[in-house]
Amino acid sequence: MTDRESLLMKQAFEKALKNKAIVEKDPYRLSYHLMPPVGFLNDPNGLIKYQGVYHVFYQWNPFAATHGAKFWGHYTSVDLVHWREEPIALAPSEWYEKDGCYSGSAIEAGGKLHLFYTGNVKHEDGTRGTYQCLALSTDGIYFEKKGPIVRLPDGYTTHFRDPKVWRKNDRWYMIVGAQTLAGEGRAVLFTSVDLTHWEELGAVAGSGMNGLGDFGYMWECPDLITLNDRDLLLVSPQGLEPDGHFYRNLYQSGYFVGQLDYETARFRHGAFTELDRGFDFYAPQTFTDESGRRILFAWMGMTDDSEPYQPTIANNWLHALTIPRELQLQNDKIYQKPVAELRKLRKKEVRMDHVALEGDQLSLKDMHSAELILDFAEPVVGGFEVYFRREAFLTYDPGSKEVRLQRRNVRTNRMEERVCSIDSLTKLHIFLDHSSLEIFVNDGQQVFTARYFPDPAESGVILAGRAELGVKMWDLG
Repeated sequence: MTDRESLLMKQAFEKALKNKAIVEKDPYRLSYHLMPPVGFLNDPNGLIKYQGVYHVFYQWNPFAATHGAKFWGHYTSVDLVHWREEPIALAPSEWYEKDGCYSGSAIEAGGKLHLFYTGNVKHEDGTRGTYQCLALSTDGIYFEKKGPIVRLPDGYTTHFRDPKVWRKNDRWYMIVGAQTLAGEGRAVLFTSVDLTHWEELGAVAGSGMNGLGDFGYMWECPDLITLNDRDLLLVSPQGLEPDGHFYRNLYQSGYFVGQLDYETARFRHGAFTELDRGFDFYAPQTFTDESGRRILFAWMGMTDDSEPYQPTIANNWLHALTIPRELQLQNDKIYQKPVAELRKLRKKEVRMDHVALEGDQLSLKDMHSAELILDFAEPVVGGFEVYFRREAFLTYDPGSKEVRLQRRNVRTNRMEERVCSIDSLTKLHIFLDHSSLEIFVNDGQQVFTARYFPDPAESGVILAGRAELGVKMWDLG
């Protein structure tokens, strides 16, 4: 470790220690989600199970609740439920990363944990440098930097980042998010036999390719995975214009289903599908554990014009990660489900097996940090609403077959909404955590993720409408 790296890590630790009391007293602090100990969090990085331990790294600015020169913060767990904060994995100390250790991924090879990440450099003349870098560890905690392994290829701007690495047919592959000189988003594929020398195979997908029209000026955080023998490219395109109820956030995250030809580096795929229909979901990344599950974390946040108004900034922290979700592919559509391990959090079960609402209401108390499952005896044919702590509400209209989530915007103080369509409503599985909502519709057919900031004294959830249902809820605090 260099002297500069040691100094940066020491300064970050001191910042977290100094702010520990004020951060922990924040009523909007989450109880079972991963958050920064202080400062700003965004993309999940380096997801892996290594030597029997789950590792989640994340983009972190420890010095302010804003974007800045990013570190890699680090949490570990043996059960995906109880997490331990580890020492900083990467600090922006070297010439090739001096303005940020940007997003990337992790793999195990030769018994060592390999971190691949983007080194970001901002020059005095306003130009930038970008380098895909490698760091190694034998214990999963302390890392030795090996420096750049991929430099910017011809034809792309310095918006070239977020390497995701995997193994296929005795070779290693890396996919990188990119922007062409013409301002078009791309996903670019590389291959290697030794993880240090990489050959560019070319762009496999992007704006203007594979039947797509104009589809964004930058593609971030690509992740090429396989489910049910189908290849899926998860990606976060920037620059999509709103289209009805689709693409309503500043930036989007979703996937293409198809087949990657590794010989020709061609990816034939279908249409783009959004992964989440809520307000706060971006930069998802996945990994596979030893049981073969494909597990996803995402940044539960969004850098938009409302971000600077979030009340947690006053307490020197901002943003969190989603709960871990298992991905399954059904009829070429991803379904997301909370990982089964989260059941370990359940306390104080309340169960009502037969609830008949006839235009009236059912009030549920103490829902600051809770899990709620609503199983409908029959598909809902009357209107149905869920009111969350007087600050957000979910409605289902069987006439339009639309599910609508509304919350109060922290900048404008007005209600805003996100909408999706379903054939019928049969189940809602909801996780509440002080200032977050994650709503799984029909066993993860659709998902809404949102931050919201209700009065801390308000803890009630109200069910209203016309429906027959079973209610199960647990305290998760």
